[in-house]
Amino acid sequence: MKKIKLNIEDFFNIPTAVIYNPDYLKSIYHVSIDSRKIRKNSLFIAIKGERLDGHTFIDSAVKNGADAVMINDKYLRKINDYNITVITVKDTTVALGEIAKIWRAKLKTKIIGITGSAGKTTTKEILADLLCEKFKVNKTSANQNNHIGVPLTVLSTNEKDDVLVAELGTNHFDEIAYTAAIVKPDLALITNIGDSHLEFLRNRKGVFKEKSSLLKETIINRGKIFINNDDPILSAFGKKVKNKTTFALNRPADYKASIKGYDKLARPMVEIKSKEKKINVLLPLSGEKNVLNFTSAYAIASELGLSDNQLTKAVTRLKSYNKRLEIKNHKKFTLINDTYNANPDSMKSALDILSRINNRKRKIAILGDMFELGSESKNKHLELADVINDADVDEVYTIGKMMKSLDKKLNGAAKIHKHFNERDSLKKLLASLNINNSVLLVKGSRGMKMEEFVSVIESSNK
Repeated sequence: MKKIKLNIEDFFNIPTAVIYNPDYLKSIYHVSIDSRKIRKNSLFIAIKGERLDGHTFIDSAVKNGADAVMINDKYLRKINDYNITVITVKDTTVALGEIAKIWRAKLKTKIIGITGSAGKTTTKEILADLLCEKFKVNKTSANQNNHIGVPLTVLSTNEKDDVLVAELGTNHFDEIAYTAAIVKPDLALITNIGDSHLEFLRNRKGVFKEKSSLLKETIINRGKIFINNDDPILSAFGKKVKNKTTFALNRPADYKASIKGYDKLARPMVEIKSKEKKINVLLPLSGEKNVLNFTSAYAIASELGLSDNQLTKAVTRLKSYNKRLEIKNHKKFTLINDTYNANPDSMKSALDILSRINNRKRKIAILGDMFELGSESKNKHLELADVINDADVDEVYTIGKMMKSLDKKLNGAAKIHKHFNERDSLKKLLASLNINNSVLLVKGSRGMKMEEFVSVIESSNK
């Protein structure tokens, strides 16, 4: 199998590139922005970030064996003379994307692009786990789904990978268009269109405008798109597209899911029907939203040729993912750690799961602010009062400026509720709270660092 590599000709094709010591350049098999991860036949790209400037680590990269370095042209006079190839460009971040495009053109790997307002990371993980039953799979690691992470994900894929499952994130207009043009997906999925990043995308029309760039890029590449027919915005778009597969829980679709029941941890028994297949499984992930996430992944895996036997076997390996509806069943209490992030849709989904878990008597929610909702922020927080009431939550403890408004509206919606202005005060309460025979949900946006409260709960109840 021929290894994918970058040659001197590839670097001459990068806009604004000037190459010094080109005769020194050997074939490049690895690209990194981390000087600590340099190995033989590597290119080190110096990226200037918010906290660190990669140009300060050039000496380290060279010492660790970099065969070439790429820098912003204004730094050329500041670096040492090296007996390796040095490539200058106007902007190394932009050049990283250009290099990833060149690498992508050399790949024979099938690439699946995933985005959405909620559930995109979970769906990526489910799909990768399913596809591993048949294929060699690479996937986006951690939260590497932005203008730097997506190119690095493509560059981490090689000739041995049959499939790449790439997650694309956004919170501003034109970010998906940029990363989708790098990924050039063969298949694409938007999990849903919800109230996420409204501070910058304004409303759901804005969210769709931004995220639909993934579908449009896929269509340009003559790829197939997967449409959530339960989402009215996506369903309307799908009606205009020929090369598509639909999935749904509540509406007709090519892959139609239904929930046959739940166990005590809100894990659903799921049936999925298509023209040629029918599968019944106990999904090891809780909640209705995960049924739809699984159905989309099942549809893609089926279209890529996995049999029902392979899929049924793969389902047993699925698990809740780190800080994303991660359910831990302790001896005296059950904890739902959903602290990775929050928006109105994911918050409602988490509260629904809290209501469905019935292995404990008492239900407690510890909630932090949801960020990036712009002018809709107060209303979206207040709307949670009805959701909490429907979920029959016994106690609600809140923190954050926006959650203070919710607390004032909770009279009658929760037996006990209290807002905290100081993090230490909430930690003190949680450390002393008797949570025997309770199920607790901890959730809030990333900036609220809600995982700290999870640590307090677990350390105080060993």
